Amino acid sequence: MFLPSFELKGKTAVVTGAGRGIGRAIAIGMAEAGADVAILSRTEEDLKETASHIERTGRKAYIMTTDVTVREEVEKAISSVKEQAGSIDILVNNAGMNIRSKALDVTDDEWQKIMDTNLKSAFMMSQEAGKIMREQNSGKIITIASVAGHVALRTGVVYAATKAALIQMTKVLALEWGSYNINVNSIGPWYFKTPLTEKLLADEEYMKDILAVTPMKRVGELDELVGPAVFLASSAGNYVTGQTLFVDGGMTIQGF
Repeated sequence: MFLPSFELKGKTAVVTGAGRGIGRAIAIGMAEAGADVAILSRTEEDLKETASHIERTGRKAYIMTTDVTVREEVEKAISSVKEQAGSIDILVNNAGMNIRSKALDVTDDEWQKIMDTNLKSAFMMSQEAGKIMREQNSGKIITIASVAGHVALRTGVVYAATKAALIQMTKVLALEWGSYNINVNSIGPWYFKTPLTEKLLADEEYMKDILAVTPMKRVGELDELVGPAVFLASSAGNYVTGQTLFVDGGMTIQGF
């Protein structure tokens, strides 16, 4: 049972990258808190699986097969959600990727692909949803950043640059849109168990390095990201804006 201020009943959330991993967990968590959820991804089969979990909570799931790096597809998805649901109250920018190249090995194609997927998509989604939220004079935008946007890691320079940019984008949008009653925040995870991290975390030496800089001595479980997201999306977080909440088992208090 949610405390009343954490309920999302009557709200419509949009979650990108909702077919698997963090996006899927947050989309389902938003539904469990009472929201109807529009789920975006390029893979329809993944979205159908997420939708089935959302519908089991009694909430509506709007499946939007969308490439969020393409402006026309973003505009179409946001317009469709508004038309079907009547409002867009919450946006979760989760779509992202990483290519673990050393800096001297990064290609122009890798650079552009990561920039488009992680940064450009989040800005375009925020921009298009922000237009609707401004008209409503209300809205919550939550972007999934990373500890890599705050501390230096050994590889992934382009990924780190996008996540640092997302943290700064969060601050600027919060400042610019605060007068429209739009809260803009981000969440900075450390390692969580997802399909994308499964192989890395199966490497005993790699896991040993991860745990050495994690005070809680474990990686995160996906449901441990749901609570922070629901908090920021709900009225409980109404006076929080421009912030990055690191959900990292304490990693950022010491560095890697």
